[in-house]
Amino acid sequence: MSDMLLPDGVTIRNPDKIFIGGAWASPSTDKTITLIDPNTEQPVGRVAEAVEADMDRAVEAARKAFDEGPWPATPPAERAKYLHRLAEALKKREPELARAWTAQVGALSTIAPFIIGGGTASAAHMASVTESYAFETHAPSSEADTAVIVREPVGVVAAIAPWNAPYTIMLSKVAAALSAGCTVIMKPSPETPLDAYIIAEVAEEIGLPPGVVNLVCGDRAASDHLVCNHGVDKVSFTGSTVAGKRIASVCGERIARCTLELGGKSAAIVRDDYSTEEAAKLLSSTITVFSGQVCAMLSRAIVPRKRHDELADAIAGEMKKIKIGPSTDPETQLGPLAMGRQRDRVEGYIEKGKETADLVTGGQRPSHMNRGYFIEPTLFANVDNSSVIAQEEIFGPVLSLIPCEDEEDAVRIANESNYGLNGSVLTHDHEAAYRIARRVRAGGVAQNGMKADFNLPFGGFKQSGIGREGGAEGLAAYLETKTILLDGRPSKFN
Repeated sequence: MSDMLLPDGVTIRNPDKIFIGGAWASPSTDKTITLIDPNTEQPVGRVAEAVEADMDRAVEAARKAFDEGPWPATPPAERAKYLHRLAEALKKREPELARAWTAQVGALSTIAPFIIGGGTASAAHMASVTESYAFETHAPSSEADTAVIVREPVGVVAAIAPWNAPYTIMLSKVAAALSAGCTVIMKPSPETPLDAYIIAEVAEEIGLPPGVVNLVCGDRAASDHLVCNHGVDKVSFTGSTVAGKRIASVCGERIARCTLELGGKSAAIVRDDYSTEEAAKLLSSTITVFSGQVCAMLSRAIVPRKRHDELADAIAGEMKKIKIGPSTDPETQLGPLAMGRQRDRVEGYIEKGKETADLVTGGQRPSHMNRGYFIEPTLFANVDNSSVIAQEEIFGPVLSLIPCEDEEDAVRIANESNYGLNGSVLTHDHEAAYRIARRVRAGGVAQNGMKADFNLPFGGFKQSGIGREGGAEGLAAYLETKTILLDGRPSKFN
């Protein structure tokens, strides 16, 4: 057992190791990654840092497990059993995972258990999808007696997860890859590696073949080296659009597969039948979810011009009621931003916003908090949709109120964005919600709130990404389609 620093209540056997080829191994150097608690700005954990040579070792192990090992040929029903066991074992460690999330990036301790539990449940759901998925089907053909369409694993997958929801996103990638018969290299964010360590420990515990799941945590240069490795058949990445463009470029050079779930600047369209009080409560409580650090965040509110001022006053009133405090306090509604550089980023956007819009409330560090990466919930009014704060992803609790003339104008404004991840229509009219949702260019649109079901397809249009994760569509992203034309019918089909 290593004596390396870990958060209270989190037990990891080998934080000073990396997991390669079914064994915990020493990294190539003695470098470590220190984790900082955003509530206190103090070190809360430390793990091994993988460098470029370690990335190559992980690819080699995953490559061998795919090319020579039993996993790709394991029947889907057997793979599903492993996934069920993975979910069952992870469920026992959900309290640890929740504490790890809170300690690493300040997720509220009151909410963390529910999000972690949802991630585990999604892995179990993927096991069920695997059991019913049509990996092999017949099709009529004018060229053959028997035509078989098979879906085979894409190969070695580099699964790269972000820091804001490290467990649920990484597990989603791992579950889909395993379901397909792929081998996986987990590359968590250096800010949030503990979740992936627990997944690796559980993968070892349930007896997955060596090399099927590997773990290396490194910085940007090492991550780029992993993406560039020709032994990687597919990159599954969730993170910033800037990083996603780099990954798409690298994969494009060698026609490697990639799934990219990137940024967003999602709009909530407020209709006249939705009251000011309802809209103020929903929008103010949404923008503070995980301190606004959610890719699908409803960060633009498009409102009828005649109601703009009353909505601004009402939202500001609700924001002023929000309790800011440590994420471990059960009374806290808004915890810290995940890291110092993230607070700097948000404050930079707030300064830019003051140049083009009206700052109604917030925009400051809370006066009662003398440490931690805290920022007040912030509202800008009379925002021009072409401005920086309306077009760029801030990733913080900053809401832009944008006036519109009518429904047509609202849809136009919503779609005038490089992003297209999420959206919402605030209305009690189901017909109107559906009508507008069909016109909004986004991968997901919900009625009355920021909603997502991760057992269903999730992903974006435009610069919000390529491909989908979740459900059968998420599994399909880890498969290649092969057509087999035969002169007769093999005995296995009789």
